[in-house]
Amino acid sequence: MKIATIDLGERPILLAPMEDVTDAAFRLMCKRFGADMVYTEFVSSDALIRAVNKTEQKLTLCDEERPVAVQIYGKDTGAMREAAQLVEAAHPDVLDINFGCPVKRVAGKGAGAGMLRDIPKMLEITRAVVDAVKIPVTVKTRLGWDAEHKIIVDLAEQLQDCGIAALSIHGRTRAQMYTGEADWTLIGEVKRNPRMHIPIIGNGDITSAEKAKQAFDETGVDGVMIGRGAIGRPWIFREVKHYLRTGETLPPENFGWYMEVLKQEVRDSVARLDERRGILHIRRHLAATPLFKGIPNFRETRIAMLRTESVDELFDIFDRIAESSIP
Repeated sequence: MKIATIDLGERPILLAPMEDVTDAAFRLMCKRFGADMVYTEFVSSDALIRAVNKTEQKLTLCDEERPVAVQIYGKDTGAMREAAQLVEAAHPDVLDINFGCPVKRVAGKGAGAGMLRDIPKMLEITRAVVDAVKIPVTVKTRLGWDAEHKIIVDLAEQLQDCGIAALSIHGRTRAQMYTGEADWTLIGEVKRNPRMHIPIIGNGDITSAEKAKQAFDETGVDGVMIGRGAIGRPWIFREVKHYLRTGETLPPENFGWYMEVLKQEVRDSVARLDERRGILHIRRHLAATPLFKGIPNFRETRIAMLRTESVDELFDIFDRIAESSIP
């Protein structure tokens, strides 16, 4: 699969953009585990052109994570055009437009998935961004606003006509948020449309190597994007790549190996921020990881793990968990 001249190989697996998740440290970790392309957190076009420091920091990229895409969102055409040019100056490989975020503070204000209610404006912004930069522009969106307005098949053609280099589709409507199951049937319909010639990337509920292969086999998508399935489990990319390559499930590592990965996530987060903020940031990963599922009488340990603000205390808890999990 190629995005413009960027060759991601056959059946690439991409890390989805996620706010408060896909910071530089996590992107690098997923890259080391086999992610073929990674995306930054959402970048607000309005905040970027106002030079908000926290937003500008999201444009800090490194060569080790390439190819990397910066994702922007907004509802004003002029602001999106200007933000795109500022992003291009940070030298990402790809610029992605977020027309898929369903959260109220974004979609409720007309940006992200909110654009699914104003297709002319969405296309106007897309054309403006494509014309404003020389790097490849891609789009990430959803099936439609709600069950009565699943417009993605026609919308995909319209976005392609704007000049985008690839399209990522989350298999839910905005109304679904993240509930229910992702519907990949329309993603497959977009891919099978003979008028589509850009790569189609599917997203939604990829939580295992088997599901990734099923997505490729049943829909014919060019790439698969993993979002929440990677939180607290960056090694999922290693598992998926092995399964796609061999058709066999990668044998599990010992429990301590996975705990060391989580420890490294903590270290990276603390190094990027500070001890207190770094641990607060990583709590989402610790809460989401499937590693602790099935451990008996884990509730009190889980509460302690998610309350501590000390690395030493957190690692002591990790060590106790690892010791208790040794057969």
